[in-house]
Amino acid sequence: MPLQLPPLSLYIHIPWCIKKCPYCDFNSHTAQDTLPEKEYCSALLDDLMADLHLVQGRPLQSIFIGGGTPSLFSAKSFNHLLKEIQQKIPFADDIEITLEANPGTFEQAKFSGYFQTGINRLSIGVQSFQPKQLQQLGRIHNAQEASRAIDMVKKAGFTNFNIDLMFGLPGQTLDDALFDLNQAVSLSPTHISWYQLTIEPNTIFFSKPPKLPDDDSLFTMQQAGQRQLHDAGFQQYEISAYAQENCKSKHNMNYWEFGDYLGIGAGAHSKITFPDQNKIHRFWKTRIPKDYLDLSKSYLAGKREIHPEERALEFLMNTLRLNNGVPSHYFLDRTGESLQSIYNQLDSAQKQALLMPFSNQLQATPKGLLYLNTLLEKFM
Repeated sequence: MPLQLPPLSLYIHIPWCIKKCPYCDFNSHTAQDTLPEKEYCSALLDDLMADLHLVQGRPLQSIFIGGGTPSLFSAKSFNHLLKEIQQKIPFADDIEITLEANPGTFEQAKFSGYFQTGINRLSIGVQSFQPKQLQQLGRIHNAQEASRAIDMVKKAGFTNFNIDLMFGLPGQTLDDALFDLNQAVSLSPTHISWYQLTIEPNTIFFSKPPKLPDDDSLFTMQQAGQRQLHDAGFQQYEISAYAQENCKSKHNMNYWEFGDYLGIGAGAHSKITFPDQNKIHRFWKTRIPKDYLDLSKSYLAGKREIHPEERALEFLMNTLRLNNGVPSHYFLDRTGESLQSIYNQLDSAQKQALLMPFSNQLQATPKGLLYLNTLLEKFM
């Protein structure tokens, strides 16, 4: 069956941080005294120009500016960047534009400027409200600065913002984890991303692993935290995402629903559907900032096709993370494959109570969400 063209989002990567955190495996690099802000924004627009043929007439549903620490850049730069992007690609009337921000005092004064550029959502990387945990995580802010930053977010005019928190931290107890959640809730965010610390390759924590809570403690933290967030009015709609009513992240929802996204910036990734060719491709950009800024080098570092036999797993790895799953017709529309092609696996998962009945909706059961890797293995 022919593929349908899904919604389109844009991801913009800013690769610099003041300090590299020991758990971070993102493409981030310690900033020098002077950032090449103007040159990098110019490169981002050139990068976008080279990718305009991938838009295929679609408006942007969302933009996410991530990093790194994007809030190291000025509001003036983002104002210019967003205006130039809008001249090249139309924005949906209700477009969500998110900026990741560091709660350190250096960035707080910029929040009003960001709001005036059209950025309408912030994601604040708090991670913990406890001094010991922040120190172990290598964060450059303290708990008081985090709370002050969020107060300034509100004063700047933002009514939609996320707080990033982690659990399962070195030496963390159940009370510690619930304290962090309580502090976050008290600041009245519209969205909380609450996820378990995992040790990733190519990080300081991987070479020098800290002692983390055991599996039983992690499970207890997760269950208790989910109850606390639910009682505070936050709906869990994805494994690590909790939102107040009508405040789900549009950008992340597009990822999880197997939509398309353009990625510009050092190390950014794209996933693009080509209905006329019955193909889906992934693209990725040059990773090292100095190479990305080298005008003699291509922004594009590589691409590969998601072949038809891979599409079911790729689709389900994203969509089954969602508590409510997705309409069943998304599978045909966004993979070009019939559900009949994976009927035996679906039937097996349903019989093991990992998957809900799949006539109109593809949705994991609570057990399936808990054992998502087991569920996905059926489609490998």
